[in-house]
Amino acid sequence: METVDLLIKNANELITLKGPNKPRTKKQMSNLGIINKGSIAIKDGIIVGVGKDLGYKSENVIDAKGKTVMPGFVDPHTHLVFSGSREFELDMKLKGLSYMDILKKGGGIFYTVNETRKASKESLLQQSKKRLDTMLSYGTTTCEAKSGYGLETSTELKILEIQKKLNEEHPIDVVSTFLGAHAVPKEHGVDDYVNVVINEMLPKVKGLAKYCDVFCEKGVFTVNQSKKILEAGKAHGLTPKIHADEIVDTGGANLAAEVGAISADHLLMSNDKGLKEMAKKGTIGVMLPGTPFSLMIKGYAPARKMIDFGVPIALATDLNPNCWIENIQFIIQLACLNMKLTPAEAITASTFNASCAIGLNDKIGSIERGKQADIIILSIPNHKFLSYHYGINLVEIVIKNGVNIIKNSKEIYK
Repeated sequence: METVDLLIKNANELITLKGPNKPRTKKQMSNLGIINKGSIAIKDGIIVGVGKDLGYKSENVIDAKGKTVMPGFVDPHTHLVFSGSREFELDMKLKGLSYMDILKKGGGIFYTVNETRKASKESLLQQSKKRLDTMLSYGTTTCEAKSGYGLETSTELKILEIQKKLNEEHPIDVVSTFLGAHAVPKEHGVDDYVNVVINEMLPKVKGLAKYCDVFCEKGVFTVNQSKKILEAGKAHGLTPKIHADEIVDTGGANLAAEVGAISADHLLMSNDKGLKEMAKKGTIGVMLPGTPFSLMIKGYAPARKMIDFGVPIALATDLNPNCWIENIQFIIQLACLNMKLTPAEAITASTFNASCAIGLNDKIGSIERGKQADIIILSIPNHKFLSYHYGINLVEIVIKNGVNIIKNSKEIYK
């Protein structure tokens, strides 16, 4: 009998998400590959066995009787590194002030940009590490992180360098995205700033980012300006992502399909033509239900329509100072209660499809032989409880690269 480093056994539900190694769509999103009384064998950080009565032995055994075992959550859209919290804006929101009103009163993105520019690398590193620690305790084992609170070359590079360091030092794997085109800084006109992003920033991003993103929105960057930036990013080896159609329909979904973006994110206002083009190209729609929730606006992205069209969808927190959410379990709950996803669809969207949105589906996102052993054990009897029992942390154990690093929601990796 072969000995392994870790053996998890007797899971009431073992959610494997075994299936085709491409973004899941339509009915595929409901297929969780559940094994009742399932077991997992792990050796050298890799899954070597999945099923029942595996025939392995180990000195390190976790009995998951009565519990649900599944892949670690993947958060494919965060703005992890920033300084300048904006809790003072809540009173303004409650009084009915719009985002633009708040911006005029000294809040909004430029408040965070100014604070991030002033902050030291060490301060930003520690603030961001604390956020990652919280995310880890709630079961996130991999995340994407964007720059975008610098809006000048030195600070954008500072953010990307911090993200690289976090990826090297923190248990959570951090995938970096360059988002220099997050807003237009006050010291530049829009066309001038587009040139800065393309000619000054992008040549210096090599080795610090995998993706290039842009905020394609009315009053920020037009479709043509966004396309210019994303094509320039491609020339520097960066795969396109796009903030699309969050506030108004700009045609961002269609642009995402046109430039071959791996994902288009937000999509609250996208038109049917653009969504159907995304479906044809296999562009992943990343849903961010925490954003309309925190902005206190009506309406969420049309998830059911997107699934019907064949758009592969993922879920993410959009962690940022205007939507400060590190708990992806809460995002899953919002998606079910306010966007009408089923619990199975929401789990697929926050694990396997989310891994596809950052190009890591060969490595993570499902529990299969040969994949990285990023696994969470939840103190619930079945997957439906994840959306049913909310307001608490349901994750009991987090295993990253085959190592038990969180137990009973307490950090033990340090």
